[in-house]
Amino acid sequence: MENFALFLEQVDSFVWGPPLLILLVGTGLYLTLGLGLIQVTRLPLALKYVFSKQDDAGHQGDVSSFAALCTALSATIGTGNIVGVATAVKAGGPGAIFWMWVAAFFGMATKYAEGLLAVKYRVVDANGQMSGGPMYYIERGLNNRFLAKMFALFGIGVAFFGIGTFAQVNAIKDAAHLTFHIPVPVIAAVLTILVTMVTLGGIQSIARVASRIVPFMAAFFILASTAIMLLNLGKIPGAVSLIIESAFNPRAAFGGAAGISVIMVMRSGIARGVFSNESGLGSAPIAAAAAKTDSCVRQGLIAMTGTFFDSIIICTLTGIVLVLTGTWNNPSLAGAAMTNAAFNAGLHTGLGQYLVTTGLIFFAFTTILGWNYYGERCTEYLFGVKAIKPYKVIYILLVASGSFLQLSLIWTLADIVNGLMAIPNLIGLLGLSKVVFSETRSYFSKLPGKKEVA
Repeated sequence: MENFALFLEQVDSFVWGPPLLILLVGTGLYLTLGLGLIQVTRLPLALKYVFSKQDDAGHQGDVSSFAALCTALSATIGTGNIVGVATAVKAGGPGAIFWMWVAAFFGMATKYAEGLLAVKYRVVDANGQMSGGPMYYIERGLNNRFLAKMFALFGIGVAFFGIGTFAQVNAIKDAAHLTFHIPVPVIAAVLTILVTMVTLGGIQSIARVASRIVPFMAAFFILASTAIMLLNLGKIPGAVSLIIESAFNPRAAFGGAAGISVIMVMRSGIARGVFSNESGLGSAPIAAAAAKTDSCVRQGLIAMTGTFFDSIIICTLTGIVLVLTGTWNNPSLAGAAMTNAAFNAGLHTGLGQYLVTTGLIFFAFTTILGWNYYGERCTEYLFGVKAIKPYKVIYILLVASGSFLQLSLIWTLADIVNGLMAIPNLIGLLGLSKVVFSETRSYFSKLPGKKEVA
């Protein structure tokens, strides 16, 4: 097992080496410049679209635009926001949070392009459901079936072995067992039953659950984090200063600790940032394609807010709490245990661990639901609608077994399949960037009182 773990770490380092980091951030930078800083200039309009009701009568799609966003958020707001941030800070120090910000900022432009292309190139499958995402815009836009199939194959891998099952289930198991002392077999059984009940209902069932849970759990976590920040106002400037300084000078946080380099800090922050917000990964556009809308640009803007909510707000709050309380530097703490300790220390009460555990359970549960749908659409693309039921059976079995795997092995495996999934998607985004720019200019030129995007 040790040799296998070492092998996976070597593969992980290769996959998440400088080329992929440059491709991820470079794609976001290129789209940001080509779209005229759309994540800044159009964010107010995007938020307006999210919180205003749209008349979607007569529009193609399976669920409302808001439900599609909640489905995407259900898959992105998960353990990456609690366990993932703690893991990144553990490996790269507070500076990793800064690189999560960088990845998220440019990732908003990437997520916009993904959502736009998903709606533009979506199709209706044999069951009458909308199907879309990178596999469709790579095939129909770039005319490259090989890359499209590679994306779908890696997408199933992420659903089975990455973000979808093991990481989420293990996080729920750890949190519930540590906080509420629930036996692991009981946790595994209850979780498997709940996932089965919801996922068998398809996208409408998943979207319905996500639309109810996601807004509640996000507000719940934000309130708890804000309370800690208010109780530690005097420490905030020092915490932010440490985050920024140690992003470029790890010694500011670790002192003379050997082996900690800027590249390691960047890798920790960007890899965990992508794990959390999934910008560039190509997963969120699969949900965006199901939205009832007649505008690919409008849905792209709505999709863009997912990264804003996930990383700019929630991951930042988690990271600030970890640094404010000093728990990030405790060698005996890792993952959910570190975040639990941070919230306990920040709130000066034992209630912190219960708040974190409750939030984590909701976050991780909805992520399992969202990724079930993503993997289903990838399966349908490769093998047709007849393969959907066997896929769901395998997915549920993996959920049932996820509680009995090691945490470090899970995160390493998740990183590998995430990186492999991102590569064909990023190639597709770059190849179709002119389509993104053209559709965006056309849309904004028709809005009254709106300047055209450069």
